[in-house]
Amino acid sequence: MPWRDTKDPYAILVSEVMLQQTQVSRVLKYYEPFLQKFPDFQSLAGAKIEDVLRVWQGLGYNRRALSLRKLAGIVMEQHGGRLPRNRKELELLPGIGKGTAGALLAFAFNVPEPFIETNIRRVFIRFFFPRRKKIDDAEIMKMVARAIDHKNPREWYWALMDYGAMLGGQAMKKEGKNSNARSVHYKKQSPFSGSDRELRGKILRILLSRKEITVDFLVLETKKPHKHLEKVIAGLERDGFCSVGNGPKGKIRLSR
Repeated sequence: MPWRDTKDPYAILVSEVMLQQTQVSRVLKYYEPFLQKFPDFQSLAGAKIEDVLRVWQGLGYNRRALSLRKLAGIVMEQHGGRLPRNRKELELLPGIGKGTAGALLAFAFNVPEPFIETNIRRVFIRFFFPRRKKIDDAEIMKMVARAIDHKNPREWYWALMDYGAMLGGQAMKKEGKNSNARSVHYKKQSPFSGSDRELRGKILRILLSRKEITVDFLVLETKKPHKHLEKVIAGLERDGFCSVGNGPKGKIRLSR
């Protein structure tokens, strides 16, 4: 994992955002090409949405790419081009929740800040809640805070997460069970095939190749109903991916 070989807060931030709801094996294909294209906050903040999406294509959850670009702009304008070391300030940044903020403090700055992600949760559920269901992260967080290595939290978390990943693989092979399903925060991901997420991705790929399109054109390309496409496009426009011209034949273009 190349993000473990750097202490650059920007590079670590990119890895943490990419790893949200995405397997390490997929992130490995996109991490270094993204950093080559956008090596720092300044280059990402000044990039066109089109260029960011091109590098991100195939990784999924494209909204993360927009959030990361917006975050870079805020860091340049409000924080002098440096990632904040304060948890509250981190959580105010686009696309950064409590878990990612804690991970950034631990991995970018080696601060012993408690946080939970899927593999950490798995370890604590397995050993401290072997039979219980509906386990709340608040209970686990207290244990993480007590157990964390205050001298080198960065490596402690790496080891804990690697151990959790190993336990997950063993459990699925032997038992066919995911211990994290006993968490109150567990949500089974809906199928991607045939979903609006898949359709959004396809529309963005078309926009990247054709610059501008219409809903009528998308009906032919996707075989989806006109009203359904209008709804999905409206969502893309709200999220800042594209702009839609006035009228029923309005041109759809990527935002700048």
